[in-house]
Amino acid sequence: MLIDKKEKDTYRVGILGSYGGLNLGDEAILASIIDQLRESLPVEITVFSRDPEDTLARHQVEHAVAIRKLKRIEVLPEIRKLDLLILGGGGILFDSEAKIFCTQTLMALDNQIPVMVYAVGAGPLHDPEAQKMVRECLNRAAVVTVRERSAAKILEDIGVNREIIVTADPALLLKQQPLPEKTLEHEYIDHTKCLVGMSVREPGPAAPGMNVELYHSLLANAADFMIDRFNADIIFIPMERKMLDMQESHAVLSRMVRVQRARVMKGEYTSRQVLSLVGHLKFAVGMRLHFLIFAALQGVPFVALPYASKVTGFLEALDLESPPSQFVTAGQLLAYIDGSWDKKTLIQDRIQRAIPWLQKLARETNDIAVQLLKGTYETI
Repeated sequence: MLIDKKEKDTYRVGILGSYGGLNLGDEAILASIIDQLRESLPVEITVFSRDPEDTLARHQVEHAVAIRKLKRIEVLPEIRKLDLLILGGGGILFDSEAKIFCTQTLMALDNQIPVMVYAVGAGPLHDPEAQKMVRECLNRAAVVTVRERSAAKILEDIGVNREIIVTADPALLLKQQPLPEKTLEHEYIDHTKCLVGMSVREPGPAAPGMNVELYHSLLANAADFMIDRFNADIIFIPMERKMLDMQESHAVLSRMVRVQRARVMKGEYTSRQVLSLVGHLKFAVGMRLHFLIFAALQGVPFVALPYASKVTGFLEALDLESPPSQFVTAGQLLAYIDGSWDKKTLIQDRIQRAIPWLQKLARETNDIAVQLLKGTYETI
């Protein structure tokens, strides 16, 4: 059937996700969604944000609403004026957050506002109550799209019994922005050197049961190895400055022998600027998904450290090997990095072949949103 909507002069779109300046990957997703919508239709955008001031300054949208701080009666007028609520993108459907996002989404569904689930990730989803709410939200949504096949499988396993369309991460369409003048000088980065970027985060599910000091030493050994093996300078690029990425980067730096050849980026940059920065790298080693996406967009060969299924899914989409699920010794990690450096041309070739296809999938997500707004999307 067709979702009946008349073409309008301006379409009012709400976007609900993990936005508000905490994570540069999430902000890259939001920037790309906004870019795609604005290029397709006249839109008035409301972002339901953790930090409305940050969102307004960073993305220049018409409205930003502190949905987690307001009462239901205060949020409802903002939801009722929408033509479409976008839930996503990003990995928002997991145990500790899914119920929050689903509660907010149900307000739209209960008020007959169409909802599009937009290139989300999913899991872990073990909490029965979270599973129940995700099932209800997604089974009532107009369209459900996910960014990797593993997310579709998780949602099917918990009982989402409608079509789930696999597209790709919106950040694959991010447009870069030049760095502020003399940024590399201010960060004490010599662009004439072989630069290797690193993105680290707390071990968490990436290294279950691993002693934190051992984990930091493992990464420090890897950084020292790349300095000696590649004659490289190391740049640690925090993707979550307000969380633990800065602390983790400095903890690794403090255990390095060749510390004078390494830097932690200190300035605050937009996602678009970090994408531009990554273009200066010769090689990258990282845990954060969107750091790896930025590397792929710039054609930079990389090693993904074990972290989560979303990273594995991205590697599969690029036709790249997944690293061992856990590096137990420094020797294993260094051997893997060394082998990847030797194969960097092959890695670049595979990235360059895969990226246009993934970007096409990412554009399809926006195409679906546009069809929903114009009333031309045909549901099953």
